[in-house]
Amino acid sequence: MPTLDLTGSAIPTVAEVLTKLGADPKTGLSPAAQQERLNKYGPNALAEKKKSQLSAFLAYFRGPIPWMIEAAALMAFVVGDWGDFTIIASLLLFNALLGFWEEHEASNALDALKSSLALKARALRGGKWEQVDAQTLVPGDIIRLYLGDVVPADCKLIQGDYISIDQSALTGESLPVTKKSGEDAYSGSVVKQGEMVAVVTATGGSTFFGRTAKLVAGAGNVSHFQRAVMKIGNFLIILALVLVVILVASRLFDMRGHYDRAVLLRLAEIVLILLVASVPVAMPAVLSVTMALGARRLAKRKAIVSRLESIEELAGVDVLCSDKTGTLTQNKLTLGEAEPWSDTDVQTLILMASLASRAADNDPIDLAIMAGLKDPSVLKSYQQEKYVPFDPVDKRTEATIKDASGKVFRVSK
Repeated sequence: MPTLDLTGSAIPTVAEVLTKLGADPKTGLSPAAQQERLNKYGPNALAEKKKSQLSAFLAYFRGPIPWMIEAAALMAFVVGDWGDFTIIASLLLFNALLGFWEEHEASNALDALKSSLALKARALRGGKWEQVDAQTLVPGDIIRLYLGDVVPADCKLIQGDYISIDQSALTGESLPVTKKSGEDAYSGSVVKQGEMVAVVTATGGSTFFGRTAKLVAGAGNVSHFQRAVMKIGNFLIILALVLVVILVASRLFDMRGHYDRAVLLRLAEIVLILLVASVPVAMPAVLSVTMALGARRLAKRKAIVSRLESIEELAGVDVLCSDKTGTLTQNKLTLGEAEPWSDTDVQTLILMASLASRAADNDPIDLAIMAGLKDPSVLKSYQQEKYVPFDPVDKRTEATIKDASGKVFRVSK
């Protein structure tokens, strides 16, 4: 499992955690140590059970209605009715191919979307802070958490004043929780205030979020559409079987032991007619085509359908709640036109705002402001002595700056 054993009779201290994890808060893990642990514990991601292409295709031949259609095709084959056999088999195969193709295309689109939305993290590697893919985090990594960050893995807070974390998705708590050094932050929670340095203690399926996800995945989920189709299929199966039993029993009773091959063959043909008449052979194909057309229309609007059955579920939605940033908007910030007060130069204003920022944080607002500088190299002439990050209470960042002449001044943004 991708974690280290930190359990014990008492909650371990920061020093104990760092010792057990072999982590150095000043330099972090070396690239070699990080790669070794990554190979040992695996990526920081939830394991996904991928169905093989063959099993995904064969799944369309299972179910009440497909079974009835297959029974009808088998009867047509037995009696030698090749016309009915060809039509029934073609409809069955068409439905399976259409459903499989749509599912395959949706799966590819989802994989591409997951890749583009991969979570990032700031990790201390070899003494340098780097922005890395969250999937590469391992137990013992030193990470930095900022306002707005999604906590990428379970971790122990080790440096900083405090942070306020929204962990309602995990614990159901309605208000953010304030945490200090020595306390734990869980993967999937969101930093609402402050910033701190932490050491990763668990990744992937061993995190609190990962264990919860496993329980949810084990519960299973059958859509309303699937339940409705199952009910229709079960009813038709029972009806067809009852009629077949009555028909066969009555014919055999009339024959009174004098079984004739021609009569039995005729009886099989009648059973085939009854099966074909009682089962909506074209229903799976019609349903698949209808939902596939809906999926195509949604795809033109940049909406990815992972399961065709979800279209029917979406049709019954009254209220749809969606995250705005990165979903309804592009999650890209650019600096608009600056309007300096008094006689201040525009570039001077942007320079002061840049000095009240910290490039290492990779904050989108700070990066957008710094991108507005005509000559970014001018920042090298200044040294940031102290930096106070943004929080929703003060609604500003502050920095103490020393210029090339040794003059010290403060800027706020």
